[in-house]
Amino acid sequence: MAIRILGRISSINVRKVLWACDELGLSFEREDWGAGFRDVRDPEFLKLNPNGQVPVLIDGEVVLWESHTILRYLANRCKNELLYPSAPLARAHVDQWLDWQANDLNPAWIYAFNALVRRSADHDIPTAISRSITSWSRLMSVLDGHLSSNPYVAGDAFSLADIAVGLPNRRSGRCIWYR
Repeated sequence: MAIRILGRISSINVRKVLWACDELGLSFEREDWGAGFRDVRDPEFLKLNPNGQVPVLIDGEVVLWESHTILRYLANRCKNELLYPSAPLARAHVDQWLDWQANDLNPAWIYAFNALVRRSADHDIPTAISRSITSWSRLMSVLDGHLSSNPYVAGDAFSLADIAVGLPNRRSGRCIWYR
């Protein structure tokens, strides 16, 4: 049975999972859910993810949500030591950047993204947009400084951290968007 990924391709978090599947050589089926597609508040979807967010991964009896948890699961499932090393320090470096992306980077840019890209009427406060851009820029300086002396986000090899940090970041040509 093929892995199923529920979520729209326009979601960065869904694209993280798709990119990881590509890197791992995993076959999957993707179903459009969320923003303009099937409603994530549908009781069928909420049974899979009570938060009503994409992505959701279904792998046989396994149902997971939260993109970084899915990334870790897929790498572990494939026993891929390159994307997600088992050595404690190397794994901690990957986890550190996964957490940074989710807990620092995402909150920094989300207001400006909603205002400037999605044109959300709920995100039209100029000072909040400015704060979001300033915070994003500061964090990009942290990342740029780190990448100036490291070939990849978590060290010497491409890892899950590069996938998570790479999708929302196209600065300086170091990272790519999943096609």
